[in-house]
Amino acid sequence: KYGRHFYCRYDYEGVESESANAVMDFIRSSFVGSDSGTFEANEAGIRLVGAEEFSYEDPVDGSRTSKQGLILNFELASGDPARVVFRLSGTGSSGATIRMYLERYEKDSSRHDMSAPVALKELADVALKLVKMEETTARNAPTVIT
Repeated sequence: KYGRHFYCRYDYEGVESESANAVMDFIRSSFVGSDSGTFEANEAGIRLVGAEEFSYEDPVDGSRTSKQGLILNFELASGDPARVVFRLSGTGSSGATIRMYLERYEKDSSRHDMSAPVALKELADVALKLVKMEETTARNAPTVIT
């Protein structure tokens, strides 16, 4: 009756810092602030509709921390929204971790029993191709999927 939200996270651990930063820079320069009307839906009907960079503002002291992550907003063939968030951590000398958070709404009750990784695989594949993850990091799969 109400639908279901699916959530999943892909971690790419131990990525060379230069490559990890290149992924984030590519997302920022290619999608944030771009005209979303220029992005066409893929064969599954998933279309990028916008992108933004988010910051955190502390409600107690009012301090603001920028570059906390990049959000790619999608529209599914059903018209429902979905999003993918990329965050980068640990860009020190031993490599970095790129975390990709996936979220989508599913109103079709026949799909509510799917596992989150299965329900989000198509969205993940679209996002990874858009940001050129494998091309930039030489990683063809995440280290961990949760």
